[in-house]
Amino acid sequence: MLAIFRKEINSFFSSLIGYLVIGVFLLVTGLFMFVFPDTSLLNFGYASLGPFFSLAPNILTFIIPAICMRAFAEERQTGAIELLVTRPLKDIEIVLGKFLACLGLVLIALLPTLLYYYTVYQLGSPVGNIDAGGTIGSYIGLVFLAMAFVSIGLFASSLTSNQIVSFLLALALSFFLYFGFSLVASLPIFFLNGENFIAGLGMQQHFHSLGRGLIDSRDVIYFVSLTAFFILLTVISLERRKW
Repeated sequence: MLAIFRKEINSFFSSLIGYLVIGVFLLVTGLFMFVFPDTSLLNFGYASLGPFFSLAPNILTFIIPAICMRAFAEERQTGAIELLVTRPLKDIEIVLGKFLACLGLVLIALLPTLLYYYTVYQLGSPVGNIDAGGTIGSYIGLVFLAMAFVSIGLFASSLTSNQIVSFLLALALSFFLYFGFSLVASLPIFFLNGENFIAGLGMQQHFHSLGRGLIDSRDVIYFVSLTAFFILLTVISLERRKW
């Protein structure tokens, strides 16, 4: 598993992929946080990382499928997948190695955004007037969100040898699981607490729950279970080649 992890990380940073992902993520979030007048912190009148945590899931919905689309699709297209599976590795080790590498790249992209926290911390009046608990919870939520998106991206990549198809499939699944249930719950066809149940099936509500600064075990279990489910589906998809 560690060999796969090192191979994937090296491939990210031996090409432009890793630098491009990190650069695009930081550029887009930086523009929205400090440049565009409608979302700039400088125009808000109060110190908050709310705009960043509202924007980040939208960006990750696009960036993570782009990171993961080549994970298995490229190897299936070139035939390298056959060489990979002849190694003394179990399918689960291959999947976890690629999962950790893709997740690691996302975490590296998130790490510089801690400068946003420092900036907002200094801009507060008085200095340090920021909801530290909510910020920590939101960062934890982003990590869990990245885990889920990466597992979805790997599953999509394992289904096809076409990277564009892999990207679009992962994008559609990620978009639906994050936004879809909340959109369905907002329709005027539910009554009593039906909309809460429907919204609770999606990632958005659990991410916002973590952003309140209270780490609820139900939110953690949701993201871990969703991630494990798609990792399992990826393993099953890889095992189909043996049938």
